[in-house]
Amino acid sequence: MSDQLKEVLNKQNQQQNTDLSQLDDIVQLVGFVIGDEEYAIPILAIQEIIKPFSWTRVPQVPAYVLGVFNLRGAVIPLLDLRLKFGLQEKKQSDETRFIVMRHGDDVAGFVIDRLTMAIRIKKADIGPAPDTVNGNDTIIDGVGKQADKIITILKVNKLLERDF
Repeated sequence: MSDQLKEVLNKQNQQQNTDLSQLDDIVQLVGFVIGDEEYAIPILAIQEIIKPFSWTRVPQVPAYVLGVFNLRGAVIPLLDLRLKFGLQEKKQSDETRFIVMRHGDDVAGFVIDRLTMAIRIKKADIGPAPDTVNGNDTIIDGVGKQADKIITILKVNKLLERDF
């Protein structure tokens, strides 16, 4: 084997090892908008993203719990994040989506105003939740900083907690 070929192979191996170590430093998220703010959740917490369809209302639940829907035989609660976050109710548009999230055995669908994009942020660019929120009870996991914006990263396990 020629020296040049060995050198190219060595560089490739070093680059692959570097790429793998850098993957550990990156968090993959999916961004979405509620009102005027952008939020994100870890991509692995998403079971699926679907266009809105009909659901069944459930009596005696908080206003942000719209009801339940059937997803391939599973009955899943549907929550409106606008209402949960204290914003005005908004009529659904062509951009409205249901995000079905899963954490362990907990599953729920959430109505979002619109999907933005898949986001990759370095762990170093994610700061802690602001001091103004209440410790472990907050649904904010951290704040991701990108060049032109700040994205609030939510805790999926807290979003899925049943308080109804």
